Amino acid sequence: MSEKTWDGEAFWGLGYEWDPEWVLSERQRELRDLLIELCEKEMRANAKQSDDELLYPRRNLELLGEHGFLALTVPEEYGGLGQDHVAYAMTCETIARYGCASTAMCYVMHMGAVNAIMLRATEALIDRYIRPLNSGKIGTLSYSDPETGSHFWYPISSGAERSNGGYNVRKKASWTTSGGFADFYVVQTTSPDFSGYDDLSVFVIDGEHIKAQPSSWDALGLRGNQSGPIEVPGIDIPGDQIVGPEGDGAASNDESVDPWFLIGSSSVWNGLAMGAIDIGKRQTTRKKHVDVGLRVADYPTIQDYVGEAVMDTNASRLFCYSVAQAMDNATDHNTVKLPPGEFARANFLHWAWQIKFVAAKNAANVVDKMLHACGGTGYKKDMELERYLRDAKAGWVMGPTNEVLRQFVGKAVLLGFDSLDYWNQTYNRRAVENEIKKLDAEGKRKLAEELMAEVEKASAPA
Repeated sequence: MSEKTWDGEAFWGLGYEWDPEWVLSERQRELRDLLIELCEKEMRANAKQSDDELLYPRRNLELLGEHGFLALTVPEEYGGLGQDHVAYAMTCETIARYGCASTAMCYVMHMGAVNAIMLRATEALIDRYIRPLNSGKIGTLSYSDPETGSHFWYPISSGAERSNGGYNVRKKASWTTSGGFADFYVVQTTSPDFSGYDDLSVFVIDGEHIKAQPSSWDALGLRGNQSGPIEVPGIDIPGDQIVGPEGDGAASNDESVDPWFLIGSSSVWNGLAMGAIDIGKRQTTRKKHVDVGLRVADYPTIQDYVGEAVMDTNASRLFCYSVAQAMDNATDHNTVKLPPGEFARANFLHWAWQIKFVAAKNAANVVDKMLHACGGTGYKKDMELERYLRDAKAGWVMGPTNEVLRQFVGKAVLLGFDSLDYWNQTYNRRAVENEIKKLDAEGKRKLAEELMAEVEKASAPA
C-alpha cells in the first residue's frame, strides 16, 4: 500500500490503512490521489479565503474542471471521465476531507444538474451544456421553494406554459447553491397542464436569465457555497431546453436528482468527519503536557474519542459506498440509458435516505468529539477544526432534513411505502373520517355543501 503524503512528507492525519481502499478501482485511486494533491497545493488554502470572505470558490471549481472532474460521470465520448457512482462518492468525500467543504457542496449540486441532463440527454443539451464542462462551465440544481423549503418536491411558486414553440418558465427558489454564480440552472416547476404534484417538468435556464441575491448569503458554515434565493421571472426558452418529456419531473427526481444528491451530500459529511479526525490526530499527537510528560494522544479518554469516531465514520463511509455500488450494479457502472418509465437508482432510494441520515448525524457528533479532544486550541481558527465543525452542522438541516428522513423510513417500515404519499396523491381517509365524526348534523351538511360546490366548480368547462 502506498503512503499518503502531504507537501512531500507523510500525511499528518490518518493513512490509507484507515481508508476502504478495496471499494475503489485502480483508476479511482489514481483520481483520489490527484484530488488530494490539488487540495494540498491550492484548494485547502482557498477554503479559508472562501470562509473568511464569503467568497464563491470559483477557482477551486475551475481547477476541478481543468482535470476533468466537472464531467466525472459523463461518458468519454462527450468529453467526460466516464466514471460511476463509487467514483462520485469518493470525489465528494475527498474534496470535503482534504480541501474545501463549500467547494464539495457546489460540486454535488453541479453534478446533480449534469446527471439530471444526462438522464434525458439530447444532442442539443449535450452540445450546449455537457461538452463545455471541462472549460469550467458550472451548473447547479434549483428545486427548493419559498413556500415549502426543504420539501423541494412541491414547487408551489413555479410554473411553465407553452410559448412560441418553447416555454415560458417562472420559478422562485429559497435555497440554490451557486446562486448567481452558476452558468446554467436545472430547475423543476409544475407542468404546463399541471394536474397534481406528480406532474412536474424540468428545464435548463442559462445563468444570464437568473435573478439572484448572492450578497444575502451569510451563514454559519459552508460560507462559500452561496445558497441564496433565486428567481426565474417568466423567461421564454427554446423547446429543446426541457429535460425529458413534460411531466417527467417526478421520475427524474426519483431516478436521478435524489440518488445523486444523497450519495454526494452523504459523502461530503463523511469527508468532513474524516477531516476532523485528521486534525484531531495532528493536534493530539503533537501537543505535549510537559508537567506529566504525556502527549494529549496518550490519555485513554482521547484514544476512546478517536477510536469511536473512526469506527463510526468508516461504518458510515462503507454504508454510502455500498449503496453507490448497488446503483453501479443496477446501471452497469452508470452506462445504461433508461427511457422514461424505467427505474434503476430509484429502487435504492430508501437506502439513499438512510445513508444521508447516518452520515449527517455522525458528522455532527464527530466534529464535536474532535473539538473536545483538541481542547481550547480547537477553537482557534488557524487550526481549521472550527470551520469543519461549522460546515458539518449543515448536514442535519439540509433537505431532506434528518427529521424528514427518519419519519419517511419509520413510516415506510410500519405502514408501507404507499403511506408516504410522496407526491401528495392520496388522502388520509382515517384522519378525515375521524374529523367528520366530530361534526354535528348541521356541520356535516355545511361541509357537504362546500364539497359539492367545489365539485361543480372543478367539473365546469374551462
